[in-house]
Amino acid sequence: MAAAAGAPVPGPVISGWAVSSPYGLGRHEFAEGLRHGQRAIAPVDKASWPVPYESAALVPGFDVRAVLGRKGTRSMDRVTGIAAATVGMLLDEYGAGLAAAPESTGLVLGTSGSVQSIMDFTRDALTGDKPYLVDPARFPNTVMNCPTGQSAIRHSLKGPNVTVSGGAATALLALQYATRLLRGGHGTALLAGAVEEFSVQRARIERVAEHGGADPQPLGEGGALFLLEDEDGARESGRPVLARVLGSRFRAFQETGRAGTVLARCVMDVLAGAGARPDDVELLVPGTPPGLLGKQEEHALDGLTGNRLPLRSLIGDAGAASAAFQLAAALAEAAACPTLVDRLALVTAVDRDGTVGALLLRLS
Repeated sequence: MAAAAGAPVPGPVISGWAVSSPYGLGRHEFAEGLRHGQRAIAPVDKASWPVPYESAALVPGFDVRAVLGRKGTRSMDRVTGIAAATVGMLLDEYGAGLAAAPESTGLVLGTSGSVQSIMDFTRDALTGDKPYLVDPARFPNTVMNCPTGQSAIRHSLKGPNVTVSGGAATALLALQYATRLLRGGHGTALLAGAVEEFSVQRARIERVAEHGGADPQPLGEGGALFLLEDEDGARESGRPVLARVLGSRFRAFQETGRAGTVLARCVMDVLAGAGARPDDVELLVPGTPPGLLGKQEEHALDGLTGNRLPLRSLIGDAGAASAAFQLAAALAEAAACPTLVDRLALVTAVDRDGTVGALLLRLS
């Protein structure tokens, strides 16, 4: 039935999710790690990872060929392997019926790409032996949309294929993009989320980056993906409605001291769009960046009294995958706590490059 004139357009539902995290591959490992408050940050093996950090939160034992097999993985880099593995887990559990209409099933993946692959390829171009200098099979890894394209090819997703990059807010931007594609009739089901890799070059860059006056936090990696579709499609395919996407808002700030005010405006806008009040929010999942930005985020959420889920202190700075882990944490908490059924959850993100975002969900 069509929505009444002036009424909010119903958003998509989340009917499945998968996660590759510092707790391991799978939703169960992630949910159990959070439930027990387990800190997944561990000392770095400097022989394998010569990085300027003493600790990090890596996907334990992750090896592309061991997880995905030898076929098609000879030149696959770490971030692409994490993306392909996570897509595979989601489709294995929730993909009933999607294979029958591959042109209507797409992928919107948030990623920063692979700094390691870009810098390695550039180095080889300058130091490699003539006449070829570089391994051409590794060139696709230098392009930001490589994880998205390779994941779609590997899992036969022939619908829209989109790569999004937006720092800590990347996953929220990906979900918004996927929502717009669904509303525009460009697909009936979309996988949306974000991934990030740990690498030597990423660690070196993060070490010297500006972190709002605070020391850089241990780096994390992994990713989470969510299946978005309309409610009728989910129920017809026998998939559960885990949450309803009520809306998202994004804004930019120029001065760090303005981040909290700008984020507060996002929060008020997304609540107003859903006809909700601040005290309706039962669960808050902030990004909690270090230093002044973290204080600004806290300031923006001062008027909300919902329970807060700390995450970054457990799994480190997950870069582009940060908000994806936050959303996964909200779904894991809802599955473990029946009192959250039909309650609102708010996921927020603040990126040091000047972007803030807020995503509002109704948990099921």
